Amino acid sequence: MSQPAYKRILLKLSGEALMGDDAYGINRDVVAGIVADVVEVTRLGVEVGVVIGGGNIFRGMAGAATGMDRATADYMGMLATVMNAMALADAFRAAGVNARVQSALRIDQVVEPYIRGKAIRYLEEGRVVIFGAGTGNPFFTTDTAAALRGSEIGADIVLKATKVDGIYTADPKKDPTATRFNRISFDEAITRNLAVMDATAFALCRDQRLPINVFSLFKSGALKRVVMGEDEGTLVYC
Repeated sequence: MSQPAYKRILLKLSGEALMGDDAYGINRDVVAGIVADVVEVTRLGVEVGVVIGGGNIFRGMAGAATGMDRATADYMGMLATVMNAMALADAFRAAGVNARVQSALRIDQVVEPYIRGKAIRYLEEGRVVIFGAGTGNPFFTTDTAAALRGSEIGADIVLKATKVDGIYTADPKKDPTATRFNRISFDEAITRNLAVMDATAFALCRDQRLPINVFSLFKSGALKRVVMGEDEGTLVYC
């Protein structure tokens, strides 16, 4: 296929992905590599929205597990995602790509608030839009934020970048006989109880008929191959 299979994508990145081999924080080399992959697909004319987690800085669930109020911990996690979004946007600017950060929490001195119409206009203008602060509500994950923002901006697909190159019949690190699915329906994934995304995010994508592709963030050229419609990762379809 000489043309991209998707016009507009929502890329979901975990905060942990930004750490690389570090124990904490943001590894600039890793961020630069992610940015280079995204820039490559924007040059194909693909419009890119990004939702990023905050687990490299603070995880709400981890805070709650230590006795912190869950809502307070989740709000702290949202702030961590904004920090990651700002770092990512800075790396895009260094690469010569205009990126905008929109936050579900109002932090007007730092980033602009999430406004759906403006986000869509930025995408149409060729800018990368990075959505921070999750959904802006506690008790919802950034997976759910990816499903929500992907639905709102009219994305053709949600691309979930992980450490493995797709969805397997079992954990490939524990079961050497595990095989990767090239394609799997939402219904079959539910029946098999496969951990594609959290249940709320998965249900939203299914109900909105928004496909998901799970692929490896660390596999060279994987993002471009997914966008071009090649056999990369695992496609979850309606």
